[in-house]
Amino acid sequence: MITTSIILIALVLGGYHIYNSLTNVPSKDRTFPLKGVLIIVGGIILALVQPFNMDRVDAGHVGIKVKLTGNSRGVSNYEYKTGWVMYNSWTEQLYEFPTFQQHIDYEEQSVITKGGFSAVIKPSFNYSLKSNAVGDMFQNLRLDIKEVEQGWLKNAIVGAVNDVANKWEVDHIFNEREQFESSIIAECNKRLSKWFSVSQLRTNIVPPSSLQEAIEAKTKAIQQAQAEDQKALTAEAEARKKIAQAKGDSAQVVIEASAQAKAMHIKQMQLTPLYVEYMKIQKWDGKTPTTVLGNGTTTMVNVK
Repeated sequence: MITTSIILIALVLGGYHIYNSLTNVPSKDRTFPLKGVLIIVGGIILALVQPFNMDRVDAGHVGIKVKLTGNSRGVSNYEYKTGWVMYNSWTEQLYEFPTFQQHIDYEEQSVITKGGFSAVIKPSFNYSLKSNAVGDMFQNLRLDIKEVEQGWLKNAIVGAVNDVANKWEVDHIFNEREQFESSIIAECNKRLSKWFSVSQLRTNIVPPSSLQEAIEAKTKAIQQAQAEDQKALTAEAEARKKIAQAKGDSAQVVIEASAQAKAMHIKQMQLTPLYVEYMKIQKWDGKTPTTVLGNGTTTMVNVK
């Protein structure tokens, strides 16, 4: 921007002098407008060699102006900048770091799982740089953000994936992938929490072809075993239900039999000879019994 401004100013001033020399001087006295040309040429040369630059730090970014001279050489002597920043490109440099989320896809990498089996990953994830840690990161790495992404950050992410994979058996990784990747995110944030925050990590892990069929067969066997266990639990529940129902029916029969026995016992206790005679008297209507005998019939009475 400064270079452009100097060139424009030189063109305006040089053009003004050339115009005056051509219009305000009689034609017979006119000479080559050397002064105007020198102004233009000098302005262009100055614009090309002058060391000052002006850049704008965009919103969502943190700018750091570092010194390129002195003992520190940008390691400890830096300033946070926002908006338009002017700096001397011979002695200073401006770095711009985004603080909003960035997405990265890395190329395929090989990792070793527990048991010595290898697998291929192609990690993709989001990260955000902590704005208050930009200066400290630059002090330690002295790289711009793209170089950090393809160098230090890449090594840290792949290293975390590899270390976590070393603790997981290959078939467990694919059976419990969500937990596996959550463990990697936790490990990444533990290692990178000083400067970065990592989220939405996907390993896109692919098992070796020699293990693909074995993993599928084992997964199928586990599913079948779980289905058989479920059937056994269902059968046990049905058996317990039938047993409980049978016990209920038996209890009902016993209760009814006990009630009947008790009723009979009470009736037997009540049927005394005196009570029987009382019941006869209560039901007698006061009439004596009559007997009609046929012709030629004799009644015999025992008088003993």
